[in-house]
Amino acid sequence: MARTRAEVAALIDHTLLKPEATPDEVAALVSEAAELGVLAVCVSPSMVPVALESVRAARAPYLLVAAVAGFPSGKHLPAVKAREAELAAAAGATEIDMVIDVGAAVAGELAAVHADIAEVRRAVPETTLKVIIESAALLALTDAERLTAVCRTAADAGADFVKTSTGFHPSGGASVQAVQLMAAAVGDRLGVKASGGIRTATDAVAMLDAGATRLGLSGSRAVLDGLN
Repeated sequence: MARTRAEVAALIDHTLLKPEATPDEVAALVSEAAELGVLAVCVSPSMVPVALESVRAARAPYLLVAAVAGFPSGKHLPAVKAREAELAAAAGATEIDMVIDVGAAVAGELAAVHADIAEVRRAVPETTLKVIIESAALLALTDAERLTAVCRTAADAGADFVKTSTGFHPSGGASVQAVQLMAAAVGDRLGVKASGGIRTATDAVAMLDAGATRLGLSGSRAVLDGLN
């Protein structure tokens, strides 16, 4: 289906998560986000104060600030992820994108995945929680049924969104197949964020048509420039 530039912009988390990102780069990210009219910026927890100050400087109070937790490996202890999320929320982040322990999911330890997510949820009960499941890794190492089960586990643990990817895993990022499976698994209960490797307008529209309700993009301008 056709998507306008404004419609897609309103679903974008404009993202900068590279470890070498500087405060000036985060400020530039926020400035660009305000210019493009996107929904949110997504940054590392240490950069939340910089992002919020930049939002004020850009006079863009509508722009949400998201931070990551347990990023990018997901192998942090649940208590560490929860504290990281709590500190980011205390600094002003209104959304948290946490990474599950992918190894636990691959091993079929869904109770551990549930406990991990639930601990973060308890730490930030009023904050939008997006759960990164590394869908490409799950599909490569397990199967569609496991991906579906992990999504349902995230829903049961209190997530607001399931998210495809960190963008840092060697297995790859978002795919139409993964988004379709994720959307089918959570139905209307949760949102679905497609992130990782979405570089063109065609890619973005394909993810939305597959069922994504949010997009995580580092190259938002290039995507939006491909739309009317």
